[in-house]
Amino acid sequence: MATSQPNLSFLHTAIVLEDCSTLHRRRWRLLNSEKHETINVFSLASGHLYERFLNIMMLSVMKHTTKPVKFWLLKNYLSPQFKKNLPFLSAEYGFEYELVEYKWPRWLHQQKEKHRIMWGYKILFLDVLFPLDVQKIIFVDADQVVRSDLMELMEYDLGGAPYGYVPFCDSRKEMDGFRFWKQGYWANHLAGRRYHISALYVIDLQKFRQIAAGDRLRGQYQGLSSDPNSLSNLDQDLPNNMIHQVKIKSLPQEWLWCETWCDDASKSKAKTIDLCNNPMTKEPKLDSAIRIIPEWRDYDNEVKEVLKRAQQQTSTAAPSGHSEL
Repeated sequence: MATSQPNLSFLHTAIVLEDCSTLHRRRWRLLNSEKHETINVFSLASGHLYERFLNIMMLSVMKHTTKPVKFWLLKNYLSPQFKKNLPFLSAEYGFEYELVEYKWPRWLHQQKEKHRIMWGYKILFLDVLFPLDVQKIIFVDADQVVRSDLMELMEYDLGGAPYGYVPFCDSRKEMDGFRFWKQGYWANHLAGRRYHISALYVIDLQKFRQIAAGDRLRGQYQGLSSDPNSLSNLDQDLPNNMIHQVKIKSLPQEWLWCETWCDDASKSKAKTIDLCNNPMTKEPKLDSAIRIIPEWRDYDNEVKEVLKRAQQQTSTAAPSGHSEL
C-alpha cells in the first residue's frame, strides 16, 4: 500500500523564506542600530584664550570616556603654536585629530567679522567638511567642559532628524526678560517649538546629506544674510529659522547646562557645562570658567604641565640643524 510522502519542496521553500526574512530583519537592525566605535568631535577656535579653552574641552572629553576619540578641528584660524602642540596632547591622551578646512564659496554671501565667519563654518558646510565615511559627529564649543561620556550622544536616536540640539533652559527665571525667542518674530515662527542653543549638537551626516540639508541651509542663509537685521546669532538663528524645513531633534536638557539660562538646582545633573555669555553681568569668560567649573583650573594646569614637558623634550632632542624639503 502506497503511503503519502511529505511535500519536502514546500518545506524547503518555507525554510528559505524564513531564513530570508530573518536575514532581512538582522540587516534592518544592523543598519538602524546606533553603534559607533569612535567618538567624532568637531570644534573650532581663534585666539590664545579660546585655544586654551579648546585644550581643556578636549581633555574633559578624554577624561570621561574609554572609547576612541577623534577631534576634527577647523584649521582656518588655529595658531601655529596650537597646531605644534597637538601631536603632544594626542600622544599624551591617546586621541586622534584631523584639521579640516573649506574655502568659503565666492557665490555665498560673505561675512566680514571673524566671529561671524566662524559661526558660518559651524553650520553652513557640515556636508562638505568631513569625509563621507564619517557618519555622525558632535559639535562641542571650545569653551565647554564635558562631564559625561560623549558616546551616549553618538548613539542617541535622532528619530530621523539630521541633527539634534539642546533647547535653551527656561529655569533661571531672573533671565526671562532676555529670552528673545519667547516673543515677537521667534514666538510666531517657532509656533510652540523650543528655541535651541548652538553650543553643542549632534549631526547625522548621512541623513544630513541625504535630504540635502546643507543646500537648504545655504539657500536660506543666502536669502536672509543680505539683511543686517537678520541672523544676529548666525550659527543659532539659521537652524532655528529652518526648523520647519530641516527638523531638529531636541536633546535632553542635561546635555548642556549654562549658568546664564539654567538654575543652580539643575547643575548637578549637567553632562556638559558651557560658558554662555551673560547679558546681565557681562562677566569675562575666564572669570566665569574658574568660578563656575571646579575642575577647570585643574584641567588647565594639567594641560600646561603636559605642554611644558613636551617643550623640554623638544629642546633636549632638537638636532643641531634642520631643513624641510
